[in-house]
Amino acid sequence: MTAHTRADLESLPGYVPGRSIPGAVKLASNEVSVGPLPGVVAAIRDAAAGINRYPDNGAAALVDRLAARLDVPPSQLAVGAGSVALCQQLVQATCTPTDEVLFAWRSFEAYPIITQIVGARQRTVPLRTDHTHDLAGMLDAITPATRLVFVCNPNNPTGTAVRRDELVTFLDAVPDGVLVALDEAYHEFVTDPAVPDGMELYRQRENVAVLRTFSKAYGLAALRVGYCVAPEPVATTLRKVSVPFSINSLAQVAALASLDVEDEMLARCRSVAAERDRVGSELIAMGYPVPRSQANFVWLPFGEHTMAFNEHCLEHKVVIRPFSGDGVRITIGDPNENEMALAAAREWQNSDPQGRQPPI
Repeated sequence: MTAHTRADLESLPGYVPGRSIPGAVKLASNEVSVGPLPGVVAAIRDAAAGINRYPDNGAAALVDRLAARLDVPPSQLAVGAGSVALCQQLVQATCTPTDEVLFAWRSFEAYPIITQIVGARQRTVPLRTDHTHDLAGMLDAITPATRLVFVCNPNNPTGTAVRRDELVTFLDAVPDGVLVALDEAYHEFVTDPAVPDGMELYRQRENVAVLRTFSKAYGLAALRVGYCVAPEPVATTLRKVSVPFSINSLAQVAALASLDVEDEMLARCRSVAAERDRVGSELIAMGYPVPRSQANFVWLPFGEHTMAFNEHCLEHKVVIRPFSGDGVRITIGDPNENEMALAAAREWQNSDPQGRQPPI
């Protein structure tokens, strides 16, 4: 007998993680280069002896701590194996096969994948020429079938961010019955005061959910823990569709310990943001049209030259993240790593190997 799988998944693209190459600088996955803070590492080490036991399925201590920190009831919180898992759970919680998920493109590459996995339909709206969300176009694209809208703010992979006034106007105009998920995986790196904290918008509305993660700013990418603040009926359903025990005990301990050292974490984020602005300014000075980033990476819109520039960087032992036909995303590492990326970009501008013209 032959086993059958869903025919619609045959064309499903796999999620493409950033590459790691021995001896090369990895600036491909938006990780913080220095890892978790020392107190967090110690908490993980101390908790390792208990991994023969199942973790708390509801991560109650973490939920209670986050609820107190964010000033929301625990019933409005759900935790998951990274914010990407919660993105998928949001689709599961809101959509049937006849419903639609709307998002900008290009944006987080998991959105179309998780939408198809769940079995819902996707609708996309191109970014504007300045690489920001076209919220007016997204509003026009909402149909009676739309149940969920993702707004990645700051946007991955462009780093651009929607500002408060424009986002408020959009949220106030979204029809009843449509949930807007503000995906704020890079919230801690934002330095522009005009970019809103999603929680302030959440408190004023019943159609908003806010997603955040411990993977980026907190340096816990390998442990997979994120959280979602949502209206109580949505949060309740998110917990129902989660995979049991999906947040392991070490991840829970590490997240709690990370909340104990938030001041140190935010100071580190400010240093990353300063390096981001420096790298962006140097690339602009070279002639690259780099949009202003509010994340821990910068975006270079190379278009058809994307893969050639990626190969050029690999030759210089710098691993970046290419998005074929669109551009490359370069994570901000430590100053020495960033200098290697800048040197590769500078050499690209100053040379024309094999008759290739610079893309700028």
